[in-house]
Amino acid sequence: MAVTTQQLIQWKQQGRRIVALTAWDYAIAQVLDQAGVDLILVGDSLAMVTLGYETTLPLTLEEMLHHAASVRRGVKQALIAVDLPFLTYQESPQQAIHSAGRVLKETGAQAVKLEGGYPIMAETVSRLVQAGIPVLGHVGLTPQSVHMLGYRQQGKTPDAGERILSEAIALEQAGAFGVVLEHIPASLAAQITQKLTIPTIGIGAGLHCDGQVLVTTDVLGLSQKQPPFAKSYANLRETITQAVQDYSNEVRERQFPEEKS
Repeated sequence: MAVTTQQLIQWKQQGRRIVALTAWDYAIAQVLDQAGVDLILVGDSLAMVTLGYETTLPLTLEEMLHHAASVRRGVKQALIAVDLPFLTYQESPQQAIHSAGRVLKETGAQAVKLEGGYPIMAETVSRLVQAGIPVLGHVGLTPQSVHMLGYRQQGKTPDAGERILSEAIALEQAGAFGVVLEHIPASLAAQITQKLTIPTIGIGAGLHCDGQVLVTTDVLGLSQKQPPFAKSYANLRETITQAVQDYSNEVRERQFPEEKS
């Protein structure tokens, strides 16, 4: 059975942890899905890991639609949520509905993710949900606000922590089915997780979230550098480099292809 938003909420109630990773193409999405990942996020991190931008800001909706559609073709079980790129939803609820509607119609993904839980954004989430578009929220470190926040941990002061908590609550009240908590203190993430009835998905937010998400290039050891809260479970950068060097040597030394007798 394919994973649904309602199932994620039930898993929180049952205490079952949610496994999430990012994907950007058919091949990676297929591997993640077959490995049993619950939630696949077509994150705007693809701006950096796939397209080579320095931040997420240059990513366009057209680029996101292209990659999300290829991810969808590789997935049979996992729930797919797609980030709305910078300035494709902040102008107005109407713009957000148009962008999110295109994502669901043109890619086959089941949900979108928006950054922020301030009043105008909570209202936007509410409008999207009323239009039948499932929304995953995102608070704490929000990469689209890099020029305001940098990549520093957020929520370290009582006032900042209270603001992030209130944003998470506002997103739940607006109808979001879950909230990503990025790079905030573990104690704050635990407080938010306890307060909400929808699941929290942590990234650099400690052990007490209802699920965890990482950028897949970090997990696989493909990144040149990675955030301090990530963990590599393989070193594919090294493995691929070695494989390419072995192939190159065999071609140059006329060992590949092998002669058939």
